[in-house]
Amino acid sequence: MLTPEDKDLLVKKGISEQQIAEQLACFEKGFPFLKLDAAASVEKGIMAPAENEMKNYLEAWDTYKEGEKTIVKFVPASGAASRMFKNLFAFLDADYDAPQTSFEHEFFDHIHQFAFFSELDAACLKNEGKGIDDLLAAGGHKAVVANLLEERGLNYGQLPKGLLRFHRYEDGARTAMEEHLVEGARYASTNGEAHIHFTVSHEHLPLFKAEVEKRVGKYAEKYQVRYDISFSEQKPSTDTVAANPDNSLFRNEDGSLLFRPGGHGALIENLNDLEADVVFIKNIDNVVPDRLKEDTVTYKALLGGVLVALQERVFDYLRSLDEATPTKEKLAEMEDFLEHTLWCLPPKEKAGWSDQERADYLHRKLHRPIRVCGMVKNVGEPGGGPFLAYNQDGTVSLQILESSQIDKANEAYQRMFSEGTHFNPVDLVCGVIDYKGVAFDLPKFVDPSTGFISTKSKNGRELKALELPGLWNGAMSDWNTVFVEVPLSTFNPVKTVNDLLREQHQ
Repeated sequence: MLTPEDKDLLVKKGISEQQIAEQLACFEKGFPFLKLDAAASVEKGIMAPAENEMKNYLEAWDTYKEGEKTIVKFVPASGAASRMFKNLFAFLDADYDAPQTSFEHEFFDHIHQFAFFSELDAACLKNEGKGIDDLLAAGGHKAVVANLLEERGLNYGQLPKGLLRFHRYEDGARTAMEEHLVEGARYASTNGEAHIHFTVSHEHLPLFKAEVEKRVGKYAEKYQVRYDISFSEQKPSTDTVAANPDNSLFRNEDGSLLFRPGGHGALIENLNDLEADVVFIKNIDNVVPDRLKEDTVTYKALLGGVLVALQERVFDYLRSLDEATPTKEKLAEMEDFLEHTLWCLPPKEKAGWSDQERADYLHRKLHRPIRVCGMVKNVGEPGGGPFLAYNQDGTVSLQILESSQIDKANEAYQRMFSEGTHFNPVDLVCGVIDYKGVAFDLPKFVDPSTGFISTKSKNGRELKALELPGLWNGAMSDWNTVFVEVPLSTFNPVKTVNDLLREQHQ
Protein backbone atom coordinates (compact mmCIF):
# COMPACT_ATOMS: atom_id res chain seq x y z
CA MET A 1 0.00 0.00 0.00
CA LEU A 2 2.79 2.44 0.94
CA THR A 3 5.48 3.16 -1.65
CA PRO A 4 9.13 3.90 -0.76
CA GLU A 5 8.36 7.57 -1.51
CA ASP A 6 5.42 7.44 0.92
CA LYS A 7 7.65 6.02 3.63
CA ASP A 8 10.25 8.75 3.10
CA LEU A 9 7.52 11.38 3.44
CA LEU A 10 6.25 9.79 6.66
CA VAL A 11 9.76 9.89 8.15
CA LYS A 12 10.07 13.58 7.26
CA LYS A 13 6.74 14.35 8.92
CA GLY A 14 7.39 12.20 11.99
CA ILE A 15 4.35 9.99 11.30
CA SER A 16 4.52 6.21 11.74
CA GLU A 17 3.06 3.62 9.39
CA GLN A 18 0.92 2.44 12.29
CA GLN A 19 -0.61 5.93 12.58
CA ILE A 20 -1.55 5.79 8.88
CA ALA A 21 -3.17 2.39 9.40
CA GLU A 22 -5.08 3.75 12.41
CA GLN A 23 -6.26 6.78 10.44
CA LEU A 24 -7.48 4.60 7.56
CA ALA A 25 -9.32 2.44 10.12
CA CYS A 26 -11.06 5.61 11.35
CA PHE A 27 -12.29 6.31 7.81
CA GLU A 28 -13.59 2.73 7.61
CA LYS A 29 -15.47 2.60 10.89
CA GLY A 30 -16.12 6.32 11.56
CA PHE A 31 -16.42 7.75 15.05
CA PRO A 32 -19.12 6.81 17.57
CA PHE A 33 -21.61 9.41 18.78
CA LEU A 34 -21.28 10.28 22.43
CA LYS A 35 -23.73 8.94 24.97
CA LEU A 36 -25.23 11.87 26.85
CA ASP A 37 -26.56 12.11 30.38
CA ALA A 38 -27.80 15.72 30.28
CA ALA A 39 -27.11 19.22 29.01
CA ALA A 40 -25.14 21.08 31.66
CA SER A 41 -26.96 23.96 33.36
CA VAL A 42 -26.67 26.13 36.44
CA GLU A 43 -28.75 23.49 38.22
CA LYS A 44 -26.51 20.69 36.98
CA GLY A 45 -22.82 21.27 36.37
CA ILE A 46 -22.34 25.02 35.79
CA MET A 47 -21.13 27.20 38.66
CA ALA A 48 -22.67 30.66 39.03
CA PRO A 49 -20.66 32.21 41.90
CA ALA A 50 -22.44 34.67 44.19
CA GLU A 51 -20.89 38.10 44.76
CA ASN A 52 -19.07 37.09 47.95
CA GLU A 53 -17.74 33.93 46.25
CA MET A 54 -16.53 36.00 43.31
CA LYS A 55 -14.66 38.27 45.70
CA ASN A 56 -12.91 35.28 47.27
CA TYR A 57 -11.95 33.80 43.89
CA LEU A 58 -10.61 37.14 42.63
CA GLU A 59 -8.51 37.47 45.79
CA ALA A 60 -7.24 33.90 45.31
CA TRP A 61 -6.09 34.79 41.79
CA ASP A 62 -4.37 37.99 42.95
CA THR A 63 -2.54 36.00 45.63
CA TYR A 64 -1.53 33.30 43.16
CA LYS A 65 -0.08 35.87 40.76
CA GLU A 66 2.19 37.16 43.52
CA GLY A 67 3.92 33.78 43.79
CA GLU A 68 6.68 32.24 41.69
CA LYS A 69 4.35 30.79 39.08
CA THR A 70 4.47 30.92 35.30
CA ILE A 71 1.20 32.00 33.67
CA VAL A 72 0.89 31.80 29.88
CA LYS A 73 -1.79 33.21 27.60
CA PHE A 74 -2.15 30.71 24.72
CA VAL A 75 -3.75 32.13 21.57
CA PRO A 76 -4.58 29.85 18.62
CA ALA A 77 -3.93 32.20 15.68
CA SER A 78 -3.27 29.87 12.76
CA GLY A 79 -4.73 30.21 9.30
CA ALA A 80 -5.73 33.01 6.98
CA ALA A 81 -8.78 35.21 7.56
CA SER A 82 -10.24 34.32 4.15
CA ARG A 83 -13.47 32.94 5.68
CA MET A 84 -14.09 36.36 7.24
CA PHE A 85 -14.35 37.77 3.73
CA LYS A 86 -16.32 34.98 2.03
CA ASN A 87 -19.16 37.36 1.14
CA LEU A 88 -16.79 39.96 -0.30
CA PHE A 89 -14.94 37.37 -2.39
CA ALA A 90 -18.36 36.35 -3.74
CA PHE A 91 -19.09 40.01 -4.56
CA LEU A 92 -15.84 40.26 -6.57
CA ASP A 93 -16.88 37.18 -8.58
CA ALA A 94 -20.51 38.29 -9.04
CA ASP A 95 -21.89 39.39 -12.40
CA TYR A 96 -23.01 42.75 -10.95
CA ASP A 97 -20.91 45.74 -9.86
CA ALA A 98 -23.08 47.55 -7.30
CA PRO A 99 -24.03 46.04 -3.91
CA GLN A 100 -27.10 43.76 -4.04
CA THR A 101 -27.21 41.66 -0.88
CA SER A 102 -27.92 42.97 2.62
CA PHE A 103 -24.36 42.01 3.61
CA GLU A 104 -22.88 44.05 0.75
CA HIS A 105 -25.07 47.05 1.54
CA GLU A 106 -24.09 46.93 5.23
CA PHE A 107 -20.39 46.76 4.35
CA PHE A 108 -20.41 49.75 1.97
CA ASP A 109 -22.93 51.84 3.94
CA HIS A 110 -20.75 51.70 7.05
CA ILE A 111 -17.30 51.46 5.51
CA HIS A 112 -16.12 54.59 7.38
CA GLN A 113 -16.63 52.74 10.69
CA PHE A 114 -14.04 50.02 10.04
CA ALA A 115 -10.73 50.41 11.87
CA PHE A 116 -8.92 49.69 8.61
CA PHE A 117 -10.68 52.54 6.71
CA SER A 118 -7.75 54.98 6.66
CA GLU A 119 -5.30 52.32 5.57
CA LEU A 120 -7.69 51.10 2.86
CA ASP A 121 -8.36 54.65 1.71
CA ALA A 122 -4.61 55.20 1.26
CA ALA A 123 -4.26 51.93 -0.69
CA CYS A 124 -7.12 52.93 -3.01
CA LEU A 125 -5.58 56.36 -3.57
CA LYS A 126 -2.22 54.78 -4.41
CA ASN A 127 -3.55 52.02 -6.70
CA GLU A 128 -6.63 53.63 -8.25
CA GLY A 129 -5.83 57.32 -8.08
CA LYS A 130 -9.01 57.88 -6.03
CA GLY A 131 -9.97 57.49 -2.39
CA ILE A 132 -12.79 55.26 -1.20
CA ASP A 133 -15.54 57.89 -1.30
CA ASP A 134 -14.69 58.96 -4.85
CA LEU A 135 -14.49 55.34 -6.01
CA LEU A 136 -17.90 54.51 -4.53
CA ALA A 137 -19.44 57.63 -6.03
CA ALA A 138 -18.17 56.46 -9.43
CA GLY A 139 -19.48 52.91 -8.95
CA GLY A 140 -16.05 51.46 -8.19
CA HIS A 141 -17.23 49.17 -5.40
CA LYS A 142 -15.24 46.20 -6.66
CA ALA A 143 -12.05 48.28 -6.80
CA VAL A 144 -12.49 49.07 -3.11
CA VAL A 145 -12.99 45.41 -2.20
CA ALA A 146 -10.07 44.34 -4.40
CA ASN A 147 -7.80 46.78 -2.55
CA LEU A 148 -8.97 45.34 0.75
CA LEU A 149 -8.51 41.66 -0.14
CA GLU A 150 -5.76 41.44 -2.74
CA GLU A 151 -1.99 41.59 -2.42
CA ARG A 152 -1.70 44.92 -4.26
CA GLY A 153 -3.76 46.49 -1.46
CA LEU A 154 -4.07 45.44 2.18
CA ASN A 155 -4.05 41.70 1.32
CA TYR A 156 -6.62 41.01 4.07
CA GLY A 157 -7.91 38.00 2.15
CA GLN A 158 -4.64 36.18 2.83
CA LEU A 159 -3.43 37.63 6.13
CA PRO A 160 -3.99 35.84 9.44
CA LYS A 161 -6.95 37.16 11.44
CA GLY A 162 -4.64 38.29 14.23
CA LEU A 163 -3.00 40.89 11.99
CA LEU A 164 -6.19 42.59 10.81
CA ARG A 165 -7.08 45.98 12.25
CA PHE A 166 -10.07 45.37 14.53
CA HIS A 167 -10.52 48.48 16.68
CA ARG A 168 -9.98 52.21 16.31
CA TYR A 169 -8.27 54.34 18.99
CA GLU A 170 -7.13 57.96 19.17
CA ASP A 171 -3.51 56.86 18.73
CA GLY A 172 -4.30 54.54 15.80
CA ALA A 173 -6.02 51.26 14.99
CA ARG A 174 -5.21 48.02 16.81
CA THR A 175 -5.00 44.51 15.44
CA ALA A 176 -6.52 41.52 17.24
CA MET A 177 -2.98 40.48 18.17
CA GLU A 178 -2.42 43.80 19.94
CA GLU A 179 -5.64 43.39 21.94
CA HIS A 180 -4.28 40.07 23.22
CA LEU A 181 -1.06 41.79 24.28
CA VAL A 182 -3.16 44.22 26.31
CA GLU A 183 -5.23 41.41 27.83
CA GLY A 184 -2.10 39.48 28.76
CA ALA A 185 -0.81 42.47 30.70
CA ARG A 186 -4.17 42.99 32.42
CA TYR A 187 -4.93 39.53 33.83
CA ALA A 188 -2.18 37.04 32.97
CA SER A 189 1.01 38.79 34.09
CA THR A 190 2.97 37.86 37.17
CA ASN A 191 5.99 39.54 38.73
CA GLY A 192 5.88 42.19 36.02
CA GLU A 193 6.09 39.71 33.16
CA ALA A 194 3.45 38.65 30.63
CA HIS A 195 4.00 35.38 28.75
CA ILE A 196 1.96 35.14 25.54
CA HIS A 197 2.16 32.27 23.06
CA PHE A 198 0.68 32.43 19.56
CA THR A 199 0.23 29.37 17.37
CA VAL A 200 0.61 30.49 13.77
CA SER A 201 0.82 28.88 10.35
CA HIS A 202 4.26 28.54 8.76
CA GLU A 203 3.67 31.04 5.97
CA HIS A 204 2.53 33.75 8.40
CA LEU A 205 5.22 33.30 11.05
CA PRO A 206 7.75 35.91 9.77
CA LEU A 207 5.03 38.56 9.35
CA PHE A 208 3.52 37.79 12.76
CA LYS A 209 6.91 38.03 14.45
CA ALA A 210 7.68 41.32 12.69
CA GLU A 211 4.35 42.86 13.71
CA VAL A 212 4.77 41.78 17.33
CA GLU A 213 8.30 43.19 17.38
CA LYS A 214 7.00 46.48 15.99
CA ARG A 215 4.13 46.84 18.50
CA VAL A 216 5.22 45.19 21.73
CA GLY A 217 7.30 48.09 23.09
CA LYS A 218 4.28 50.40 23.11
CA TYR A 219 2.29 48.08 25.39
CA ALA A 220 5.26 47.15 27.57
CA GLU A 221 5.65 50.84 28.37
CA LYS A 222 1.92 51.52 28.76
CA TYR A 223 1.27 48.60 31.13
CA GLN A 224 4.70 48.47 32.77
CA VAL A 225 5.31 44.81 31.96
CA ARG A 226 8.02 42.81 30.25
CA TYR A 227 6.59 40.67 27.47
CA ASP A 228 7.81 37.18 26.73
CA ILE A 229 6.23 36.44 23.34
CA SER A 230 6.67 33.00 21.81
CA PHE A 231 5.35 31.24 18.73
CA SER A 232 4.81 27.72 17.50
CA GLU A 233 3.46 26.05 14.39
CA GLN A 234 1.17 23.05 14.14
CA LYS A 235 3.49 20.05 14.00
CA PRO A 236 3.73 18.10 10.72
CA SER A 237 3.40 14.94 12.82
CA THR A 238 -0.20 15.94 13.63
CA ASP A 239 -1.26 16.12 9.95
CA THR A 240 -3.75 13.49 8.86
CA VAL A 241 -3.90 11.56 5.62
CA ALA A 242 -6.81 12.11 3.22
CA ALA A 243 -8.90 9.22 1.85
CA ASN A 244 -10.95 8.56 -1.24
CA PRO A 245 -14.71 7.96 -0.84
CA ASP A 246 -13.94 4.19 -0.81
CA ASN A 247 -11.56 4.80 2.17
CA SER A 248 -8.38 4.10 0.18
CA LEU A 249 -5.48 6.55 0.37
CA PHE A 250 -6.07 9.72 -1.62
CA ARG A 251 -3.14 10.62 -3.85
CA ASN A 252 -2.24 13.86 -5.62
CA GLU A 253 -1.83 13.99 -9.40
CA ASP A 254 1.90 13.21 -8.97
CA GLY A 255 1.08 10.09 -6.94
CA SER A 256 2.11 11.51 -3.56
CA LEU A 257 -0.05 11.17 -0.45
CA LEU A 258 -2.24 14.15 0.44
CA PHE A 259 -1.94 15.26 4.06
CA ARG A 260 -4.14 17.87 5.71
CA PRO A 261 -3.81 19.78 9.00
CA GLY A 262 -5.46 17.80 11.80
CA GLY A 263 -7.60 20.71 13.08
CA HIS A 264 -7.24 22.67 16.31
CA GLY A 265 -6.99 19.42 18.28
CA ALA A 266 -3.43 19.14 16.95
CA LEU A 267 -2.55 22.09 19.20
CA ILE A 268 -2.62 19.84 22.28
CA GLU A 269 0.98 19.08 21.28
CA ASN A 270 1.85 22.80 21.24
CA LEU A 271 0.12 23.27 24.58
CA ASN A 272 2.06 20.31 25.96
CA ASP A 273 5.36 21.91 24.99
CA LEU A 274 4.75 25.05 27.07
CA GLU A 275 6.58 25.46 30.36
CA ALA A 276 3.79 26.85 32.49
CA ASP A 277 1.81 26.30 35.67
CA VAL A 278 -1.41 27.89 34.40
CA VAL A 279 -2.47 28.52 30.79
CA PHE A 280 -5.31 30.76 29.57
CA ILE A 281 -6.78 29.80 26.18
CA LYS A 282 -8.84 32.17 24.09
CA ASN A 283 -9.41 32.48 20.34
CA ILE A 284 -7.66 35.23 18.40
CA ASP A 285 -10.88 36.95 17.26
CA ASN A 286 -12.65 37.17 20.64
CA VAL A 287 -11.43 40.60 21.75
CA VAL A 288 -13.02 43.96 22.54
CA PRO A 289 -11.71 47.53 22.70
CA ASP A 290 -10.42 48.92 26.00
CA ARG A 291 -13.72 50.62 26.93
CA LEU A 292 -15.33 47.14 27.21
CA LYS A 293 -12.41 45.16 28.64
CA GLU A 294 -13.30 45.34 32.33
CA ASP A 295 -15.73 42.40 32.21
CA THR A 296 -13.18 40.34 30.28
CA VAL A 297 -10.44 41.10 32.80
CA THR A 298 -12.68 40.46 35.81
CA TYR A 299 -14.06 37.15 34.59
CA LYS A 300 -10.70 35.85 33.37
CA ALA A 301 -9.37 36.53 36.85
CA LEU A 302 -12.45 34.79 38.28
CA LEU A 303 -11.77 31.67 36.20
CA GLY A 304 -8.17 31.74 37.34
CA GLY A 305 -9.26 32.03 40.98
CA VAL A 306 -11.67 29.10 40.65
CA LEU A 307 -8.87 27.04 39.12
CA VAL A 308 -6.27 27.69 41.83
CA ALA A 309 -8.83 27.23 44.63
CA LEU A 310 -9.88 23.86 43.22
CA GLN A 311 -6.29 22.87 42.54
CA GLU A 312 -5.38 23.51 46.16
CA ARG A 313 -8.09 21.11 47.37
CA VAL A 314 -7.18 18.48 44.76
CA PHE A 315 -3.52 18.63 45.73
CA ASP A 316 -4.35 18.30 49.44
CA TYR A 317 -6.51 15.25 48.75
CA LEU A 318 -3.85 13.59 46.59
CA ARG A 319 -1.19 14.10 49.24
CA SER A 320 -3.41 12.51 51.89
CA LEU A 321 -4.16 9.60 49.53
CA ASP A 322 -0.41 9.09 49.14
CA GLU A 323 0.14 8.87 52.90
CA ALA A 324 -2.34 6.09 53.71
CA THR A 325 -5.83 4.86 52.92
CA PRO A 326 -8.02 7.63 54.36
CA THR A 327 -10.86 7.02 56.77
CA LYS A 328 -14.33 6.28 55.41
CA GLU A 329 -15.35 9.81 56.34
CA LYS A 330 -12.43 11.34 54.44
CA LEU A 331 -13.13 9.10 51.43
CA ALA A 332 -16.76 10.23 51.48
CA GLU A 333 -15.63 13.88 51.57
CA MET A 334 -13.36 13.35 48.55
CA GLU A 335 -16.08 11.51 46.65
CA ASP A 336 -18.51 14.33 47.33
CA PHE A 337 -15.97 16.84 45.99
CA LEU A 338 -15.31 14.74 42.88
CA GLU A 339 -19.00 14.21 42.17
CA HIS A 340 -20.56 17.55 43.13
CA THR A 341 -17.79 20.08 42.52
CA LEU A 342 -15.86 18.47 39.67
CA TRP A 343 -19.01 16.71 38.40
CA CYS A 344 -17.24 13.44 37.70
CA LEU A 345 -19.83 10.77 38.45
CA PRO A 346 -18.69 7.20 39.23
CA PRO A 347 -19.47 4.00 37.32
CA LYS A 348 -22.23 1.71 38.59
CA GLU A 349 -19.80 -0.89 40.00
CA LYS A 350 -18.58 1.59 42.64
CA ALA A 351 -21.16 0.22 45.08
CA GLY A 352 -19.14 -2.97 45.56
CA TRP A 353 -15.69 -1.40 45.99
CA SER A 354 -13.48 -1.78 49.04
CA ASP A 355 -12.02 1.30 50.73
CA GLN A 356 -8.71 0.70 48.92
CA GLU A 357 -10.48 0.45 45.55
CA ARG A 358 -12.32 3.69 46.32
CA ALA A 359 -9.02 5.37 47.23
CA ASP A 360 -7.33 4.12 44.04
CA TYR A 361 -10.23 5.40 41.94
CA LEU A 362 -10.14 8.80 43.64
CA HIS A 363 -6.39 9.10 43.12
CA ARG A 364 -6.75 8.21 39.44
CA LYS A 365 -9.53 10.74 38.85
CA LEU A 366 -8.05 13.57 40.90
CA HIS A 367 -4.57 13.19 39.41
CA ARG A 368 -5.45 14.80 36.07
CA PRO A 369 -5.08 18.22 34.46
CA ILE A 370 -7.81 20.68 35.44
CA ARG A 371 -9.60 23.13 33.17
CA VAL A 372 -12.07 25.80 34.19
CA CYS A 373 -14.23 26.86 31.25
CA GLY A 374 -16.35 29.97 30.99
CA MET A 375 -19.86 29.35 29.61
CA VAL A 376 -22.19 32.05 28.30
CA LYS A 377 -25.96 31.90 28.02
CA ASN A 378 -27.12 30.43 24.73
CA VAL A 379 -28.15 33.10 22.22
CA GLY A 380 -28.26 30.84 19.16
CA GLU A 381 -24.62 31.14 18.08
CA PRO A 382 -23.39 28.11 16.10
CA GLY A 383 -20.93 25.85 17.89
CA GLY A 384 -20.48 23.60 20.88
CA GLY A 385 -22.10 23.45 24.26
CA PRO A 386 -21.61 22.03 27.78
CA PHE A 387 -22.87 18.53 28.54
CA LEU A 388 -22.60 15.69 30.99
CA ALA A 389 -21.47 12.75 28.86
CA TYR A 390 -20.49 9.12 29.42
CA ASN A 391 -16.82 8.17 29.18
CA GLN A 392 -15.35 4.85 28.06
CA ASP A 393 -14.73 3.78 31.67
CA GLY A 394 -18.42 4.15 32.59
CA THR A 395 -18.00 7.47 34.41
CA VAL A 396 -19.98 10.58 33.50
CA SER A 397 -18.21 13.94 33.33
CA LEU A 398 -18.51 17.48 32.01
CA GLN A 399 -17.58 17.78 28.33
CA ILE A 400 -17.77 20.41 25.60
CA LEU A 401 -19.44 18.85 22.57
CA GLU A 402 -19.98 19.94 18.97
CA SER A 403 -23.20 19.15 17.11
CA SER A 404 -21.29 16.64 14.94
CA GLN A 405 -20.65 14.48 18.02
CA ILE A 406 -24.36 14.09 18.76
CA ASP A 407 -26.60 11.49 17.13
CA LYS A 408 -29.13 13.47 15.10
CA ALA A 409 -31.45 10.45 15.05
CA ASN A 410 -31.74 10.56 18.84
CA GLU A 411 -34.57 13.00 19.56
CA ALA A 412 -33.73 13.30 23.26
CA TYR A 413 -30.10 14.20 22.50
CA GLN A 414 -31.12 16.66 19.81
CA ARG A 415 -33.50 18.32 22.25
CA MET A 416 -30.70 18.58 24.83
CA PHE A 417 -28.52 20.30 22.24
CA SER A 418 -31.15 22.67 20.87
CA GLU A 419 -32.61 23.57 24.27
CA GLY A 420 -29.29 23.85 26.11
CA THR A 421 -29.08 26.95 28.30
CA HIS A 422 -25.39 27.66 27.68
CA PHE A 423 -22.84 27.90 24.90
CA ASN A 424 -19.06 27.36 24.69
CA PRO A 425 -17.22 30.62 23.89
CA VAL A 426 -13.74 28.96 24.10
CA ASP A 427 -12.73 30.66 27.33
CA LEU A 428 -10.48 28.33 29.32
CA VAL A 429 -7.89 28.42 32.06
CA CYS A 430 -5.88 25.23 32.49
CA GLY A 431 -3.87 23.77 35.35
CA VAL A 432 -1.23 21.60 33.68
CA ILE A 433 1.09 20.87 36.65
CA ASP A 434 0.40 18.08 39.15
CA TYR A 435 0.59 18.11 42.94
CA LYS A 436 4.29 17.19 42.85
CA GLY A 437 5.10 20.08 40.54
CA VAL A 438 5.48 17.82 37.49
CA ALA A 439 3.96 18.76 34.15
CA PHE A 440 1.22 16.44 32.89
CA ASP A 441 1.83 14.68 29.57
CA LEU A 442 -1.30 16.12 27.96
CA PRO A 443 -1.58 13.80 24.90
CA LYS A 444 -2.21 10.93 27.35
CA PHE A 445 -5.53 12.54 28.28
CA VAL A 446 -6.92 12.68 24.73
CA ASP A 447 -9.90 10.48 23.80
CA PRO A 448 -8.93 9.27 20.29
CA SER A 449 -12.49 8.10 19.59
CA THR A 450 -13.79 11.68 19.41
CA GLY A 451 -12.38 12.76 16.04
CA PHE A 452 -14.43 13.94 13.09
CA ILE A 453 -14.62 13.07 9.37
CA SER A 454 -15.69 15.66 6.81
CA THR A 455 -16.09 15.66 3.04
CA LYS A 456 -13.83 17.99 1.05
CA SER A 457 -12.52 18.20 -2.51
CA LYS A 458 -9.16 18.72 -4.21
CA ASN A 459 -9.00 19.83 -7.83
CA GLY A 460 -12.57 18.66 -8.35
CA ARG A 461 -12.00 15.23 -6.74
CA GLU A 462 -13.99 14.34 -3.64
CA LEU A 463 -12.07 13.26 -0.56
CA LYS A 464 -12.55 12.46 3.09
CA ALA A 465 -10.68 14.56 5.66
CA LEU A 466 -9.93 13.45 9.21
CA GLU A 467 -9.86 15.95 12.07
CA LEU A 468 -8.26 15.05 15.37
CA PRO A 469 -10.26 15.34 18.61
CA GLY A 470 -10.83 19.09 19.10
CA LEU A 471 -8.59 20.99 21.50
CA TRP A 472 -11.38 21.76 23.99
CA ASN A 473 -13.44 18.68 23.01
CA GLY A 474 -11.89 15.21 22.86
CA ALA A 475 -8.31 16.44 23.31
CA MET A 476 -9.24 17.44 26.87
CA SER A 477 -11.81 14.69 27.39
CA ASP A 478 -9.97 13.07 30.30
CA TRP A 479 -9.31 16.30 32.22
CA ASN A 480 -11.13 17.36 35.35
CA THR A 481 -13.53 20.00 34.08
CA VAL A 482 -15.45 22.81 35.75
CA PHE A 483 -17.90 25.12 34.00
CA VAL A 484 -18.46 28.67 35.26
CA GLU A 485 -21.14 31.03 33.98
CA VAL A 486 -19.66 34.23 32.52
CA PRO A 487 -21.54 37.17 30.97
CA LEU A 488 -22.22 37.42 27.25
CA SER A 489 -20.16 40.62 27.23
CA THR A 490 -17.02 38.44 27.36
CA PHE A 491 -17.89 36.72 24.06
CA ASN A 492 -17.49 38.90 20.98
CA PRO A 493 -16.10 36.80 18.11
CA VAL A 494 -15.48 38.15 14.62
CA LYS A 495 -16.62 35.56 12.09
CA THR A 496 -17.33 37.95 9.20
CA VAL A 497 -15.91 41.38 8.41
CA ASN A 498 -19.30 42.96 9.17
CA ASP A 499 -19.08 41.68 12.76
CA LEU A 500 -16.56 44.50 13.23
CA LEU A 501 -19.49 46.90 12.81
CA ARG A 502 -21.16 45.57 15.95
CA GLU A 503 -21.29 48.02 18.84
CA GLN A 504 -18.88 45.79 20.80
CA HIS A 505 -16.13 46.43 18.24
CA GLN A 506 -16.67 50.15 17.74
